Amino acid sequence: MAAPGAPVTVTVTYSNEKHSIQVASQQEDGEPTLQDMAVLIEQVTGVPVPFQKLIYKGKSLKELEQPLSALGVKNGCKVMLIGKRNSPEEEAELKKLKDLEKSVEQIANKLEEVNKEFTSIQKGFLAKDLQAEALKQLDKRIKGTAEQFMKILEQIDAINLPENFSDCKLKKKGLVKRVQVFLAQCDTVEGNIGQEMDKLQSKNLALAE
Repeated sequence: MAAPGAPVTVTVTYSNEKHSIQVASQQEDGEPTLQDMAVLIEQVTGVPVPFQKLIYKGKSLKELEQPLSALGVKNGCKVMLIGKRNSPEEEAELKKLKDLEKSVEQIANKLEEVNKEFTSIQKGFLAKDLQAEALKQLDKRIKGTAEQFMKILEQIDAINLPENFSDCKLKKKGLVKRVQVFLAQCDTVEGNIGQEMDKLQSKNLALAE
């Protein structure tokens, strides 16, 4: 029997194709889940996760967050896949969205960096005489980050999808939501930086009097 958290090897049958996949958990020390398996199946068959119907021992596997062990799926099991691949046209649009998703991740990292640096200033990890300049730079960076998110939003918006591209539509909707959440975070961070700059200015004025 495989140790908890060990990868599980499964044979997936899809129409007249057979694929042997090794499912490992995406979480450290975690067990492989149905979601982990579905993502791999999408990679080898081209059938998107939302449109996969996975059958094991006559039963449909639906709970994506469940560990495979809880669903009885073990090493050497056979799982049947029913589902429709995307057309080459839809795949091309999907690729555009996936590329934009990568850009979103990169910009989100910049947002996180600004937030971390700002928190360390708030906690007093930077010399008082350097704080004003550092806050000014952070303010500039957070404004630039928000601008990049807005540009991405415009690019997503410019992607016009036919009604039947349901996988793309789902992806587009999810991406728009994520960017909107990040933009709201940018607003919050920018507001906090502004407040901190005002506080610093008031203190300096008080000291000067």
